[in-house]
Amino acid sequence: MTTTDDLTELKAHIDASLGEGLISSEVAFGELNVTVPCSKIVETLKFLRDDPMCRFLQLIDLCGVDYPERRKRFDVVYHLLSMHGNVRMRVKIPVADGDACPSVMSVYPCADWYERETFDMYGIVFEGHPDLRRILTDYGFEGHPLRKDFPLTGHTEVRWDDEQSRVVSEPVQLTQEYRNFDYLSPWKGGEYELPGDEKAS
Repeated sequence: MTTTDDLTELKAHIDASLGEGLISSEVAFGELNVTVPCSKIVETLKFLRDDPMCRFLQLIDLCGVDYPERRKRFDVVYHLLSMHGNVRMRVKIPVADGDACPSVMSVYPCADWYERETFDMYGIVFEGHPDLRRILTDYGFEGHPLRKDFPLTGHTEVRWDDEQSRVVSEPVQLTQEYRNFDYLSPWKGGEYELPGDEKAS
């Protein structure tokens, strides 16, 4: 099992090796977290994969995070695993809305569909990706559903049309007005009088 001392030693090695190519690093919740500039992500991941002390040979996941209040609105997060050291780590890069970040498929070929999913859900463009197109949403879908400013109802809905024998896309129509279904929540009292309340006074 990896101890905090092991992670602190690995952190010191990575800090010294990356030098000015590092924005920040910390050990938190039993994992090492490193933030680097967008332009340095490919060389950083190559170092983490090839360095004998790191040997992060597996990219477990790649995802986006949306912080609408920040100037660089998005983080692209890379989750790495070293089977040799039994260590996991997280590498983050901040990306502004509309900026492209380099594809890391040359380092980890499995990043292919992860980058497509991040593009689809957040609109983050990965420069150098050979086939960057939507992977989860339908053809002609507008917007990026995991952005925090994406409307909860979406813009369009799809359904099967028997007359046309195909799937059709239409503007969203809510079938009923919003109602407050409380169902006697134990966490928040209802705004109504319950039978028996009169006995309390």
